[in-house]
Amino acid sequence: STQSTGTVFNRIIELFPMMLSRIPSRVGVVPRVAFKPSGSRQIATETKANRHSNNGRRNGRDANMNFNIAEESNTHSTGAVLSLAAVVGFIGLFTGETADADQKVNYDAVRNAIADILDKDGYDDGSLGPVFIRLAWHASGTYDKASKTGGSDGSTMRFNPEAAHGANAGLHVARSELEKVKKQFPDISYADLWTLAGVVAVEQMGGPTIAWRSGRSDARDATACPPDGRLPSAVGDASHIRNIFGRMGFSDREMVALIGAHCLGRCHSDRSGFDGPWTRAPTTFSNEFFKLLLSEKWVEKKLANGNVQYSNQNGHDLMMLKADLELVHDPKFRQWTNAYAADEKLFFDDFSQAFSKLLELGVRFN
Repeated sequence: STQSTGTVFNRIIELFPMMLSRIPSRVGVVPRVAFKPSGSRQIATETKANRHSNNGRRNGRDANMNFNIAEESNTHSTGAVLSLAAVVGFIGLFTGETADADQKVNYDAVRNAIADILDKDGYDDGSLGPVFIRLAWHASGTYDKASKTGGSDGSTMRFNPEAAHGANAGLHVARSELEKVKKQFPDISYADLWTLAGVVAVEQMGGPTIAWRSGRSDARDATACPPDGRLPSAVGDASHIRNIFGRMGFSDREMVALIGAHCLGRCHSDRSGFDGPWTRAPTTFSNEFFKLLLSEKWVEKKLANGNVQYSNQNGHDLMMLKADLELVHDPKFRQWTNAYAADEKLFFDDFSQAFSKLLELGVRFN
C-alpha cells in the first residue's frame, strides 16, 4: 500500500546517515571534472580564418561526473557500500532519477559538433554563432519569476504560437541547423541543445567561458508555451528594459551585461524590421558595443518600412536601436556602460555569470 511504502521509504532515509558513516574515508565518491583552458582571442579583423577565434574546443563544463569507488576488502565496509547503493537505487525508483540517464550523451562531442557547424558561407557574416546565441537567449528570456513559467526548460519554441512570435522571427534558421546535431545525438533534449549552442557560440567567437550544465527537459506540446510579449522590444525605454529583465530577476548591472551581446550579429529588415550590424566585427565577442555607444554620435534614421533606428554619423555603416541608446541615456545604466567600455574583462566576467543565470531560469534539473 502507499502508506506502508512511505513508511519503508522514511525509515531508509533515517538510516541513510548511519550507512554513509560506515564507509571508510578512503572509500569515496570523487567527481572528476576536466576543464580545457581557453584559447587565444583576436578582435577587429573579420576573415574566415579568425572568425571564431577560440577554435580550441572548451570541454568539460557540462560536468558529467565519473565516479570511482575504491575497492574495500573489509566485509563490513563492503556491506556498507552495497547498502548505500541499494538505498540510492531505492530512492531512484521514487524520484524517477537514474544514475546513467545523463551518461547517454557525450556533451564534449556535442560541443564539438556545434562548433563544427558554426561557419556557414553565404549566411550573414559567415557565421551561425550570433543566431545560435539569439536562440538560446529567446528560449530562456521568457521566464517569469512570479508565475514560474517560461524559460529554457521545455524548448517550447518548437511549437506555435511561440515559434511564430514576432520576436522569434528568423530563429527557424538556428533550430533547423541544430537538427543536424540532434540527429547525431538523439538523447540530448532540445532545451539542452539550444542553450549549449549559445554557450559554444559565445566561447568560439572569443567570449568568456560560460558555466553550463545539462538536465533540461522538453515539453510535450504547445500548452507549455509562454504568452507573447515577454522578450525585450527594440524600441523600449529604460522602464521597459527594467520591466522585462526585472521580471526574470536581473539587476541593472546584469541587464546591461546581457544587452552587451549586441556586439555580435546584425538586425534584418525581414525579421526585426531593423537593419545592420552594431559593430564592425559582428562575429567577435568583445566590449566594442559599449565603446561605440559612447564614442560615436548616433543620429536618427528612418527606414523604408517606417521604423526608426540610429546610425553613426561618422560613416553610417553601423546602427543602434532605441533600446540600446537607453544604456547611455539612463544614469544607472550608463555607469555600467562606462565600466564595460573601460574594462573588457569586467564585461566578460559579468556577462558570463548573467548569461549562465539566464539559461537556468526556471529549469527543474533532472
